[in-house]
This record gives sequence, C-alpha cells and structure tokens, in this order.
Amino acid sequence: MLLNSNVTEFILLGLTQDPVKKKLVFVFFLLFYLGTLLANCLIIVTIKTSQALGSPMYFFLFYLSLSDTSFSTSIAPRMIVDALLKNNTISFSECMIQVFSFHFFGCLEIFILILMAVDRYVAICKPLHYMTIMSRRVCSVLVAIAWVGSCVHSLAQIFLALSLPFCGPSVIDHYLCDFQPLLKLACTDTYVINLLLVSNSGVICIVSFVMLMFSYVIILHSLRNHSTEGRKKAISTCISHIIVVILFFGPSIFIYTRPANTFPMDKMIAVFYTIGTPLLNPLIYTLRNAEVKISMRKLWSKKLISDDQR
Repeated sequence: MLLNSNVTEFILLGLTQDPVKKKLVFVFFLLFYLGTLLANCLIIVTIKTSQALGSPMYFFLFYLSLSDTSFSTSIAPRMIVDALLKNNTISFSECMIQVFSFHFFGCLEIFILILMAVDRYVAICKPLHYMTIMSRRVCSVLVAIAWVGSCVHSLAQIFLALSLPFCGPSVIDHYLCDFQPLLKLACTDTYVINLLLVSNSGVICIVSFVMLMFSYVIILHSLRNHSTEGRKKAISTCISHIIVVILFFGPSIFIYTRPANTFPMDKMIAVFYTIGTPLLNPLIYTLRNAEVKISMRKLWSKKLISDDQR
C-alpha cells in the first residue's frame, strides 16, 4: 500500500486550530451526530416494526436511513474526537479506509435516492402495475445493485488514491481524508488523475442529479390527471424527495466537478453534506410524511404500555 509514498501518516488541521472554537466544534457536532443516530435509527426501527410501512417507498427509505447513519459515522466520530486533541494525526491506512467508507456510503445514498425516484415514478405514472413492477424481489435486487455499484465507485477512488506519490508535507487542511485534499499533497502532476476524479465522482453527481430532477418534473407533470387528494399526497412526497436531492447534490457537485483547487469555504460546504444532510433527511421525511409520524406514535405508545406493564 505504501509503495508510492514516503508518508506513513497525515495531520488533519480540522475546522479550526483555535482551542475555544475546537471546544464549540466538539459540542455542536457531538449533538448533531447523536441527533443523526437517534433520528435515523428511529426511522429504521419504525419501518422494521410497522406493518403499515411495508410499501417499496419505505423499503428504500429504510436503506436511505441506514446509508445516512453509516455515512455520518464514517466521518463524525473521528472529527468529534479530534476536536479534543492537540495533534490530530491519521495513519495512511486509516486515511484510505475513510476515503473508501465515505465514498461508499455517499454513493450508496445517491443510488438509493435514484431508486426512490423510480419508485415514485412507477407509483404515480403506472399505478395499476405498481406492485408487479416494484415487487419486494425487484426492490431487493435493485438495492443489491446499488451496493455493488457503490463498491465499484469506492474501489476506483482507492485505486486512484493509492497511485498518488506522497513525499511530504503531510498536512491536510481539512477534517477528513478525501480525494481533493490528498491531490494537493501529491508530489506529481495530478491533472490526469483529477480528470479521472471528475469523470468518476463528478459525473455520478451531475448525471444522477439531472436524472432525479428530470424524473420529478415528469412525475409532477403527470399529476394533472389525478384527484385533488391524490395529487396533494403525491406532491407532498415528491417535494420531500426534491428537498433531499437538492441539499445533498448541491454541495457535492460544487466539490467534485471542478479542478483540483481548494477554497476556504470547502470545509464548511463539506460539513453541510457530511454532517448536516444525514441529520436533515430523517427530519424532512418525518415532518412531511403522515404515515411515518403515525407509525412512530404507535411504536412509542407500545413502548409506554410495555413499560407500564412491567
């Protein structure tokens, strides 16, 4: 693994070097991470235990919450711990593991969002054939393909990262190991590798975003022929999905579709889609989805009754 590198570890500068601000980072992001775990795990448990949430949409929502939890966990715990330390070092191997896990679960979330858009398209535009097309077997196969595709994407990222020679310095002006900050440290011309990065991560982000927005335009256009009640429910669901798509893809496209330059705002933008989006997703789906809220209330009521009986 270290054949192309004289560097065995990197130094992460984090969001700030100010001791007081680092304490604030620790408090705020610990709360954000705990909120992310609580919200997403609540959705996972609710979907698994509720018979009313057995449709394909909630099947995909389960995996979205799972990918959100894993995506945040690949970044947040180390970021929180580093906020308490004076010297934040990460070994070369740990850095590569973070690159892999970060891109794996990030790409998985993209594919799950695409599957959710496909599900809404079939449900609204092909309602009579919905359960036939989106059977549990088909949904399971689609999720398996998403996992495989995410793995291929992440392995490509690792292959590119391992091909970079690092001669020093080893200071990463970021709070995580990602491809863009690593390119800045490579002691070689990174023009071709940056093109490969854009053609991998960048193209996935842009193509997926365009596909998703186009699909929702088609869905919203087709709602003209539905009843007022059905139209209202479908629009509410689609708006939730569109908000999630914009929040996730906006920052991602900014980071991964440009030349290998770093800007001061990059870290704050990365915070938004690595820490903020996994917390916002369950809140958006919960607040805008009556079925999920009702199922959560039932789950909580059962827990209270169970506790009282004890």
